[in-house]
Amino acid sequence: MTTTAVRPQLTLLELARRTNLGAIVTIAEVLNETNEWLDDAVWLESNQPTSHITTQRTSLPSGTFRKVWGGVSREASSTRQIVEGMCMLEAYSVVDKFLVDIAPDKGAFRSGEDRSFIEGMGQTFSNCMFTCTLLAPYGDVVGHPERFNGFPKRLNSAALGNVLDNGDTGTNDTSIYIIQWGSDMVHMIYPKGSTAGISQHDKGLQTVSVNDTPGSAPSEMEAYRTHFELRAGLVVRDDRCIQRISSIDSVHGQTYSFNDDNLIRALNNMPYQGKGAKIYCNKTIKTQMDILAKDKMNVNYGTTNAFGIPTTQFRGVPVRRVDAISNGETQL
Repeated sequence: MTTTAVRPQLTLLELARRTNLGAIVTIAEVLNETNEWLDDAVWLESNQPTSHITTQRTSLPSGTFRKVWGGVSREASSTRQIVEGMCMLEAYSVVDKFLVDIAPDKGAFRSGEDRSFIEGMGQTFSNCMFTCTLLAPYGDVVGHPERFNGFPKRLNSAALGNVLDNGDTGTNDTSIYIIQWGSDMVHMIYPKGSTAGISQHDKGLQTVSVNDTPGSAPSEMEAYRTHFELRAGLVVRDDRCIQRISSIDSVHGQTYSFNDDNLIRALNNMPYQGKGAKIYCNKTIKTQMDILAKDKMNVNYGTTNAFGIPTTQFRGVPVRRVDAISNGETQL
């Protein structure tokens, strides 16, 4: 998707573009993405102020076949504790008081700018969850301790039991993720004592510092400020509940394009054969699935209407679009 540089502030030109004959015009949000995982994820309050501690069982007692006058071995299960961190994603909207004063609908003008921040932060958060480029996953605490480990970081090797290699060795690859959301499977967390989602705080009219002339001392102006923050993390209670099919050629017609046999393998790797799971892919792969679903002879695919929106399914598992999944991955 083509984007332009992020502006540090709104300009008169931007105001003119948003005003038409004394009314605020509706903006065509051509930069918006579709990240449907945000509609599916389960959110739980963390059990610590800045982290979440979970316990994962690592072994089970096996029991003893006892014979007469024979004893029973003493056993116990074993567990390990996992500490999951959270990120703090924040932004400030700063709008010159003059622009708000001359806008025909001051509330609508500020609200329109606020929506862009919420969309942009949602995209950044989705990148942390799903984006993997040629260099590294976007969500990786090793290189970026202020973030959290997303799915590409957790599923970063074809040697893992929950990663299937589709076979391509190029640099135009993508991945499919299958996730079972739930309190004992995979869920998101937000800080203890707070609420989930992006919080928005109207700071009102303030005096802010600006540096409109490079090399000169900062000056001041009156501006309306809004603060946005998202505090969240990812918890994987059961590793079987996240599956990745990697190394899928995103160029149609290539040898290693999407092979849905791997979807069957991945679903069978999950508890209860993937019951309640969601399949996540980008537009490229979802388009291929939608085309397969229109063939009435293909019994693996189907289409249902959820809330009036056609939804492709693979063996009853909904296929969801996530634009944050890149077409620029390499083979694991």
